[in-house]
Amino acid sequence: MEQVYKFDTVSEYNALNNQETLHPLVTVVDFSNAKPRSWGASKTVKINYGLYCIFLKEIKCGDLKYGCNYYDYQEGTLVFVSPGQVMEIENTGEVYQPKGHALVFHPDLIHGTNLGRHIQEHTFFGYQSNEALHLSERERQIVMDCFSKIEFELQQAVDKHSKKLIVSNIEVFLNYCTRFYERQFITREKVHQGILERFENFLNEYFQTDKPHTIGLPSVAYCACELHLSAGYFGDLIKKETGKTAQEYIQSKLIDVAKEKIFDHSKSVNQIAYELGFKYPQHFTRLFKQRVGQSPNEYRTMN
Repeated sequence: MEQVYKFDTVSEYNALNNQETLHPLVTVVDFSNAKPRSWGASKTVKINYGLYCIFLKEIKCGDLKYGCNYYDYQEGTLVFVSPGQVMEIENTGEVYQPKGHALVFHPDLIHGTNLGRHIQEHTFFGYQSNEALHLSERERQIVMDCFSKIEFELQQAVDKHSKKLIVSNIEVFLNYCTRFYERQFITREKVHQGILERFENFLNEYFQTDKPHTIGLPSVAYCACELHLSAGYFGDLIKKETGKTAQEYIQSKLIDVAKEKIFDHSKSVNQIAYELGFKYPQHFTRLFKQRVGQSPNEYRTMN
């Protein structure tokens, strides 16, 4: 048995949390204002968001899931949700008092703004399980300061500067979150330890089988799934560790394998291309020349 909630407007979410709506498109929620919460008899509660939500919770209130996986979610972590995502809470049946804060804004708020044009660059909105942002106390203070500045602007009379100032403050906050995540890639080394090695081993094993021919070239999303990470988090982590995008890393491995195969004169370049997962040999030739500076046939002749 499950219960489903859907929030498409800021006012709907404010109503749940006993929060005054000061602006129709954005709010800063103080969960201590909400009434004690119980999800009733439902074992699972699903919440469908049509909003951008960033939660800073100060109490663990059920196991939070996205898709099939659990968030690495503790007190004092930031969790990011983008429009269209569905979160699940495994309900224990206990009544609890929500604590913490949230920044919630409608996509319409940022349409036509610099943040709207670059929101996809904040890839943590696509992170999933085991990928929440764990804050230091200093970072938590910075987050609360950002929330306070947004809330201060919400309490002022609306004028021609309001939207620009609110969106600018949200953008500053998200830029801080990007910095904090880059710090986390370093400080949570034990959690991330071995991911690059596992990625390398996965690619080695993949290209030693007939999977490239039968399945095709491994995509970033496919590799991330095999390593139990979201594509966004995986890509950002690989870039931080290697300086290359995950796609570039896959292509480098592909070229290394291709160079070995090219020395086998019993196979044509077209055969090698098909074995590596290319549907069209000319795509292989183009990539090889782009990365090596020579066509496969030129490389074979020179070596």
